[in-house]
Amino acid sequence: MKLQGIFPALATCFDHQGGLYKAKVLHNVEKLNQVGLAGYTVCGSTGETPLLSVEERIQSMEWVKQAAAEGKILIAGVGAESVFETVKVANRAADIGFHYALALTPFYYKTQMHRPETQALYFRAVADQSKIPVLLYNIPQVTGYALPVETVAELSHHPNIAGMKDSSGDNNRMKQVLAAVKPGFQVFSGSGAGFGEALQLGAAGAILAIANPLPYACVTVWEAFRTREFEAANDWQARILPAAKLIAGKLGIPGLKYAMDLNGYYGGPPRLPFVPPTAEEKAEIEKVFDGLRS
Repeated sequence: MKLQGIFPALATCFDHQGGLYKAKVLHNVEKLNQVGLAGYTVCGSTGETPLLSVEERIQSMEWVKQAAAEGKILIAGVGAESVFETVKVANRAADIGFHYALALTPFYYKTQMHRPETQALYFRAVADQSKIPVLLYNIPQVTGYALPVETVAELSHHPNIAGMKDSSGDNNRMKQVLAAVKPGFQVFSGSGAGFGEALQLGAAGAILAIANPLPYACVTVWEAFRTREFEAANDWQARILPAAKLIAGKLGIPGLKYAMDLNGYYGGPPRLPFVPPTAEEKAEIEKVFDGLRS
């Protein structure tokens, strides 16, 4: 299975009591199966993973596996602060049938964790014990720490570390990473606002929150890039840009879920203490998504 293309970073479906909503998980994935997506990422940042128990994470993975069409690549968000817990979740995901484990940089104990040698040890230890290949997950706007390019280059030589998701949105840094890693190490953009440029720099694809409400538009950028129609790719990236900036920069997961509701997917309520968007925010979302309805 070739690791490339567009992957939605799936939102987690909750009912109005705050519980996981199986029917809506199945609905979303079955509808997304009809789009030319490479696969699905479950329990990443967009999935409100810090607000889920481990058992809820595993349950979500089981339901997505059940609904995913044959041939879809499945990526499990497995990150935890300890190597022990990360490996435990990764290997449960492997048993369910997931193909890759996406591991977030540990960050809680900043003085100790925000060190290149600590990060390198964490990822090597996870990769040594994981049944499935590991993807590094760099999202400094959440963790307060950016994996150094040199650390990524070093880790790219581990036989069970297959690639990286970089959600920093810094394509200058993306260019440095791509030049430093070993051949075959697949780097993915996590930026809905900048993934088109990342593809042209050499990224293997993108893992995107904005692909939940706008899967067709995101795949259109990918297909235009793949067929070397760069003007069309840039045009579609520009169309997505206002929506991606509004969600990523201002309204976050609650806004994303409302956009999903607008476009025929189930977003539903975010889990408390997230606050649903106000009437004014909903109007703002409706405006930037106008003309981008699926």
